[in-house]
Amino acid sequence: MGCEIKRCGDKEYYCTVELTLQIIGGKWKPIILWYLHTNGTQRFGELRRTMPNITQKMLTQQLRELEADGLVHREVYPQVPPKVEYSLTELGTSVVPVMRTMCEWGQSYEKAVAQAADGRDAA
Repeated sequence: MGCEIKRCGDKEYYCTVELTLQIIGGKWKPIILWYLHTNGTQRFGELRRTMPNITQKMLTQQLRELEADGLVHREVYPQVPPKVEYSLTELGTSVVPVMRTMCEWGQSYEKAVAQAADGRDAA
C-alpha cells in the first residue's frame, strides 16, 4: 500500500516531516528564524549583517517564503526612506522548541565528532 499525496495550501507532501522541511528546511530559513527569535524584531540590514554569507537576493527570497507561510511578519512603516521590520508570528514562535532541539543536537554532534577525532589522534 503506497503513500497518498496530501496538500496543505500550495504545498504537496507525503508525510508531515516532508511538510515541515518544506516550511523551515534549507540552509537559511532555520538561521533566519533562530536570529529573529534570539534578537527579536530586526530590519533587513540587521539580519543581513548577522548572516554575512547570505546574499541580499537569497535573504529577500527566504523572508518572502517565511512570510507567505505565516512564520514571519513584515511591517512596513510609511516613511522616507522606507523602514521595514521582520518579526516572528505566533506560528513562527511555535517552531522555536524545534529549533532549540536542533541546536542542542548540533552541539551533541559537534562533541561526539571531536571526541571521535581525539580518539583517532591518540591511537
